[in-house]
Amino acid sequence: MTRGPLSTPSAGTLADRAYRAVHDAIGSGELRPGEKITERGLAERLSVSPTPVREAIRRLEQDGLVERTGPRTVVVATIGDTAVQDLAEVEVALRGLVARFAARHATPAQLDRLDEILDEADDLLIVVQRRHADGRPVERQVAALFDAVQRFNDAVTACAGNPVLVRLLEQTRVFSRSERRTRLLERVAADDRSGLDRYSGHRALVRALRAGDSAAAERIVAQDALGGLNTLRQEPRQPVSALGPLSGAEV
Repeated sequence: MTRGPLSTPSAGTLADRAYRAVHDAIGSGELRPGEKITERGLAERLSVSPTPVREAIRRLEQDGLVERTGPRTVVVATIGDTAVQDLAEVEVALRGLVARFAARHATPAQLDRLDEILDEADDLLIVVQRRHADGRPVERQVAALFDAVQRFNDAVTACAGNPVLVRLLEQTRVFSRSERRTRLLERVAADDRSGLDRYSGHRALVRALRAGDSAAAERIVAQDALGGLNTLRQEPRQPVSALGPLSGAEV
């Protein structure tokens, strides 16, 4: 089947963009385990020369996401449970470090923005709960709530002021953003309490950031990240409702 070009982030070198695009395609399932990919084919789909694709493939090999089967051909690796667990531990640790740096470098304006985003999320959560109680559809509101939490996550990351750390985090995520979103929405549709027990952690994080308490910020984020990843790795139960769309949020 002929596919369209993979989307590529605008930031970073061509090799960074190629790496991120293929990484996301593997994470989202667009490229399946065992699927053969070639340097030429990826270069055409990404509209770049083979050189940055070659560098991206080398990095993906180091990550264990692809395996080389020939001079110009690789296949998407099948990642075992142990490898996924190892990757999850790295992601949790890096996200904790992002929070630690954020506690050191966040400006008052950035912290105020975090509270504003959480206020918006609170309002959306109330709407979701009311619509659910009335038996009305909540899918659109749940998606909006997810997007608000994602903006919160991105704002915390910006507070860290460490592009090297952020790049490492992006390279070690267990789930791409698109796959995280899909899995999250499946789980909140299956469990109306999903994630509500961790929602208070977002406010606690902002308090720790305002206090400059890097150890507390790192602990809060690491605990939430671990809980979120564990939730996302589980198979969703039968659909019930959607009241807890903050489950699995990055922070």
